[in-house]
This record gives sequence, structure tokens and C-alpha cells, in this order.
Amino acid sequence: MPDVYPDFPYGWVSWDDWTNKVNTMVQARLDATTTTGVDGWELWNEPDWTWDTTKAGSYLDGWTRTFRLVRLKDASTPIVGPSYSRYDHQWLLDFLTRAKADGTLPDVISWHELDDGVWNSIDEHVADYRAIETSLGISPRPISINEYGSPSQVDTPSVAAHFIAQFERTGVRDAERAYWYESGTVGGLVWNNQPAGSYWLYKWYGEMAGNMLAVTPSGDLDGFASYDSTRKIVNVAFGGTYGDNAVQVRGLSGFGAQAQVTLNYTPPSDRKTAVAAPTTLSKTTYTIVNGAITVPILNQDYLGAYQLVVTPNTGPTTAYQQVYEAENATVVNAARLNSTSASNGGYVGRIDGSSNARDDSFVDFLVDVPTAGAYSMAIRYANGTGAISTQGFAYNGGAWSTVSYPPTTGWGQFTNSVSTTLTLRSGFNTIRLAKGSPFLGATSGYAELDSITLTKQ
Repeated sequence: MPDVYPDFPYGWVSWDDWTNKVNTMVQARLDATTTTGVDGWELWNEPDWTWDTTKAGSYLDGWTRTFRLVRLKDASTPIVGPSYSRYDHQWLLDFLTRAKADGTLPDVISWHELDDGVWNSIDEHVADYRAIETSLGISPRPISINEYGSPSQVDTPSVAAHFIAQFERTGVRDAERAYWYESGTVGGLVWNNQPAGSYWLYKWYGEMAGNMLAVTPSGDLDGFASYDSTRKIVNVAFGGTYGDNAVQVRGLSGFGAQAQVTLNYTPPSDRKTAVAAPTTLSKTTYTIVNGAITVPILNQDYLGAYQLVVTPNTGPTTAYQQVYEAENATVVNAARLNSTSASNGGYVGRIDGSSNARDDSFVDFLVDVPTAGAYSMAIRYANGTGAISTQGFAYNGGAWSTVSYPPTTGWGQFTNSVSTTLTLRSGFNTIRLAKGSPFLGATSGYAELDSITLTKQ
């Protein structure tokens, strides 16, 4: 919200001025009646050094006052904070103690990870923060690390790998590279429309499909991984140490006797130095022993990053990802929940909101198909209402249609699927299933979503 000021650091004027600014911004959001999925109101940015205590008073007082200003007009859009410039135990303890007492706890907790030495401290910070919540009797908040990476770190792929690995392992909801760079460089990853070395690490991350996997670090060697069960592709990205090392991939019993492994590498580079493509270091067939393979990484570059792509020896089993879990999709005004009957142990429920653009509930699936054409989409669901329920269904911004869900044995019990058809374009498509959304007519009852499965007709 303080980015409404023209300069940084922010030039505080007065409380009357700030109150007018807050009211104007919130009213603009209320007037945007077809805009859904706003992440939240971040009340201030880096208040530990940008809040003017001389003119505005203490930040804790200012937080309470601003929180209440927003909530007078907007009772439902999440509030994000305190957005300190670094993790500090005492700051967070003081803030949460005061916010709990005032009834102004943020819906999403936020701080920044920008110091040179914090690339391997995220897990410690998250654990410490969770302990503060527990000590104060505060229910767990989603965590947003909405600025990370110091200027000296951002051109080093292995440091980015360390950040991402810890974000994934600790359950950080979202994290964003700090914007230190020239406009148009995609957070320092692209220069003159050419990729830098770190770009390829993020591309590997963005291409991960299916479900994220548990990864166990070894010293400074760390990374993150995914498994797409429909294609049988394991995708691992890692970095952070030097010398001769090895990465073990387990759980490959279903791949047959052998696995095909491709090892790629991207170097560090100044963000104004292009790296046209990662280097393929090897393509090797490995014998699977007790469901595992061990891949040596020789003379590892501790500044660069690496990718392992593992498939059965005959290659991926299908040309595209077919099953998409709802809990891995973009979930707006609904809840990710667990059930033993869900296909991956997780599902999305409480898809209940339909009153306005701030409260509408929907799930957006981003799918990637190799060829354009007609596809069948099977939706695995649960409906405990005892009667037929409906949701809105649209894709790529097109017209709405309706999906009907007959009753099932109960909530969280996924035994049924319904099917519908859609025409997709080659590449990425967005599919929305909604209880409420702009231009969507009334829907009946409620339904929970486990997954969708796409099949080319």
C-alpha cells in the first residue's frame, strides 16, 4: 500500500493524508467488481527502516490503525504483514503479541530474506516463527517471503537453488525474487531478451509437473524435485557444493529394470551475460537397484546449478501430463485439505464463496498439452449434500458452462468422477472450476475437488 507514494523510501505526509490514501485504494478495490483473486493488502513495506516514527508514531500503533482502516471498508480481503526487511525473532514476537491483543493479526505473515548470509537459514527462521505462533496461541499463518536474494546472490544459480529448496521444504506459501534490476529483466533473469545463467534454474523449476517430492540435503548440497506419475518423469534441480558428489533418487520400482538419466548444467553469469542454453553433461542408462539409482556429479561447480531428468529407459510413458491434483492448482477462497481417499492424499474443499469478487471461490488448473484439439476432462470430486450440486466451468477466459456432481457417500470421500469436454490450444491453458466468479450465474450446492484427468479425443 505505501507504494502509492512517489518515492522510496516513502515520504510520509500526515495521518490525514495516509487515511485518505488508504480509503481511496480500498474503495477502488471494492469498485473493481469483476476482479478476483487479489492476494491481499500489504499494509507497509520494510517498516523497520521505512516507517517514519517521528511523524507517524510507532509502527505497532500504525499497523493497528491502518488494519482497522482497511477492515472498516473491506472485511474479507486478506491482510499481509508485517513485512520486515529481515527475520528478527524479537520484532516478530513483539508484533504478534501486540496484534493478537488488538485483534489485528495478519492473515498472511510476511518478512524479507535479503542479507548475504541467509540463503541457508530459511528453515531455521520458519521453525522459529512457528514456535512464536505456538507460544502465543496463534493459529498457523501462511508465510510469504515476498522479497529474497541480495544483489550479490541473484546471479548465482546455486544460491537460488538453496532458497527454493528451503521454501519448498518448509511450506512457505510464496516467495518472490527482489526487484533490484532494470525494468524488463524479469527479476534479473533476462537481459535484452536473452536468458542469463540463473534463468535456466527457474525454467527447470517452472517445468516441474505432478507433485513435489521430499528432498534430503547433504551438507551444502541441496535441491528440489517433482514427480509426474502420468508420464513417469522425475525432475531434480540442485546445487551448492564443489568436488565429486552424488545424488540418489529413490522410489523408482515402477520404472522397470533401468532408467534413462539426463544431467544438465547452468553456470553462474552476470545478469547482462547471456547463457543461450544449459549444457547437457551426460545421458546415461542406469540399472535400478532396490528401487533406486545413484548419479555421480563430478567436479561440481558450487556456483552453478544442475538438473537431473529421470524416466524409464524407454522414455516417458505419455506425451503430456494427464492428471492434475486440485491441491497443486491455484486455490482462491477455498482450503487445501487432506483425505486418505484423495488420489494424492490432498484435495480442495470449502469452495463456498459466491457473493462478490473478493469472496468468490474457485480453483484454476494450469494445464499443458502438446496438440490443440478436443479433450475429455474427468473431474474426481466429493459431494456430501445428498443432492446434485453444480459448479461453473470455463477455460482460457471463455464462456461459462455448468458441471453437475451427483451426491457421493460423504465429504472427503472421493469415489466418483464426472466428465466434460473442452477444446484446448497447444501449450498452456487455464481451466477454472468455480462456486462463484464474475459473470457466472447461480450454482447449486457444494462440491470438493480431488483432481482432473485430461484425455485427447
